[in-house]
Amino acid sequence: MVCHILESYLNGQWTAGTGDGQQYVDAATGEALGAVSSVGLDLAAAVHYARTVGVAAVQALTFHERATILRNIGKLLLEDDVKSPLYELSAKTGATAKDSWIDIDGGAGVLLSYASKARKELPNGHVIVDGPFEPLSRDGSFGAVHIRTPRAGVAVQINAYNFAVWGMLEKFAPSFLAGLPSIVKPAPQTAFLTEAAVRVIIDSGLLPDGALQLICGEPGDLLDHLDGQDSVAFTGSAATGAVIKAHPNLVAKSVHVTTEADSINSAILAPSASPGTSEFDLFVSEVVSEMTTKAGQKCTAIRRAFVPSEHLDIASTSLTDALGSVVLGNPAGKATDMGCLVDDAQRERVRASIAELATAAEVLTGGADLDDDRIIGADGTAGAFVAPTLLRATDASANVIHSVEAFGPVATLIPYTSIDEAIELVARGDGSLVASVYGSDVDEIASLARGIASHHGRVFVADETMAKASTGHGSPLPNLTHGGPGRAGGGEELGGMRSVYSHMQRTAIQGSPAMLTAITGEYITGTPTIDKGHPFKLNFDELAVGDSLTTESRVVTNDDIAHFADFTGDTFYAHMDEEAAARSPIFGGIVAHGYLVLSFAAGLFVDPPEGPVLANYGIDRCRFATPTRAGDEIHVVLTCKRKTQLDGRGYGEVAWDTKVINQDGEVAAVYDVLTMVANAPGVNGAPA
Repeated sequence: MVCHILESYLNGQWTAGTGDGQQYVDAATGEALGAVSSVGLDLAAAVHYARTVGVAAVQALTFHERATILRNIGKLLLEDDVKSPLYELSAKTGATAKDSWIDIDGGAGVLLSYASKARKELPNGHVIVDGPFEPLSRDGSFGAVHIRTPRAGVAVQINAYNFAVWGMLEKFAPSFLAGLPSIVKPAPQTAFLTEAAVRVIIDSGLLPDGALQLICGEPGDLLDHLDGQDSVAFTGSAATGAVIKAHPNLVAKSVHVTTEADSINSAILAPSASPGTSEFDLFVSEVVSEMTTKAGQKCTAIRRAFVPSEHLDIASTSLTDALGSVVLGNPAGKATDMGCLVDDAQRERVRASIAELATAAEVLTGGADLDDDRIIGADGTAGAFVAPTLLRATDASANVIHSVEAFGPVATLIPYTSIDEAIELVARGDGSLVASVYGSDVDEIASLARGIASHHGRVFVADETMAKASTGHGSPLPNLTHGGPGRAGGGEELGGMRSVYSHMQRTAIQGSPAMLTAITGEYITGTPTIDKGHPFKLNFDELAVGDSLTTESRVVTNDDIAHFADFTGDTFYAHMDEEAAARSPIFGGIVAHGYLVLSFAAGLFVDPPEGPVLANYGIDRCRFATPTRAGDEIHVVLTCKRKTQLDGRGYGEVAWDTKVINQDGEVAAVYDVLTMVANAPGVNGAPA
């Protein structure tokens, strides 16, 4: 029987491949649902479409405009009438409602998180300045800045089956923010759920043309058409990841490749976390949760649970009892704790892995055979069900324990006799995404965390004080690195702006301050400034980078220093004790408070009447370069350094390069003053 072929979205239209394709099924019933095929699809044209239409459309947007689009898509995916159909499809992948929440709501949450971070941390422009101006001449007339700009290519993602929505969106968010269009290739088993989510996004009209394309089927010759401006992000097995990294064209063209592969993740119970402690209970709870969420089909799931030898028997009993109460059944059932694996082929792979592990471990509960009576509302023979399986190592050093990953609800308990041995055994996993450590003894935890850090992308430390607020061992977060060394792939996904930057080219631009200011849109000292009168009288739209004010001067007196000390209570010796201050190798005598200098500076440059400047909300990069002494005469040079329009608020952020200079022309203090400045009436939501 020829199955319905799932459509791909390429070159701005939905189209299906030809042939019989690869079948996908309802995981709980085994019923054939359809097939995926990329046969006959022009993937070279899809890459060309992304590089031309997609790149132009996405990179025409500012970082903040891209962030707004991500926010709107995230909100759309959280609407009940959008989520409900996705949840129904997700149940057919074997996922419970809780599992689907992680995938669907979690994916939308990634978009919202990146949107928020981008609006706070990125300029509302097209270029990111990376680091300070680097002077390359004595007089400052020649120097360099580093900038980040998006590559002129496409971000290709090849995803695993376990998180059909989140897996796509956690890669899409940073690449889109960076300015790259994406081509998504989901796993065949759950491509129907990815396709449904992509269809919602495309139909919304929120994305510019070419920003997102979808291949339902095999990648075909897709990788043959990539070059050094493109990137590939892969999630899946370590073996497949190695093949992709070695692809001849990717190697020849130095295509940026990130892999997030399977790994043998660990949970470690510290020696002092004995039975009866909160940390012991946290350990048991987390191991059970990680074994059963998504039926253990998580790249971050706990595969090895290390316990001190003296606690092994009680830990075995506690975990066995907890796993025995887990309700298996129809993923759509409200009473179901754990659904099933994605298909029968995966069930057979898990059963085979359990058999391998059993050569060096005893099965405490579960195993390859499953009593159908334990399954609620589903057929255990037709559905891809496997019981939660806990093993206990009979040989803690056996290679099979540390190398075989049963990608299902399976974990192995492993005893250890010392912290050093625990660290050594954990390291035998050859690199993992995450490990968790449970205990309250700070010395034990510090030793364990430092000892295993080099083998992991993330270490989760659990104790009683953070238990209620914790996101758990297995939850990758958009503001933290997701990836790991060695077997885990050696790459990084997520990580906030770190992952955005990975899609951008860092370039050193050399030239005069004026040219560098023009390129970056950010004022650099030495650029000719503009005097339009007091810049605080200009609204956001009238103000230009380089608008500057040189203030009148003020003499700092001994009475000023004494009064400030008395008024604030800051009687540090350098401001009050002449003999002690004279002995200082830094001061050599009484000096003014740094905060007094800043206060006097504000008094020199602030324009008192109500005007466009709405608020001063911070100071960045403040440094006191030269001590200010009684008798010094200071003035301020205030220059508009950077403007960031905040969409729809009626105002924008302005950073002012601020230099306090004494009578000898020395810089006493340098810092950025951050203000909110109103737009012109009727502009950007400002009152008309």
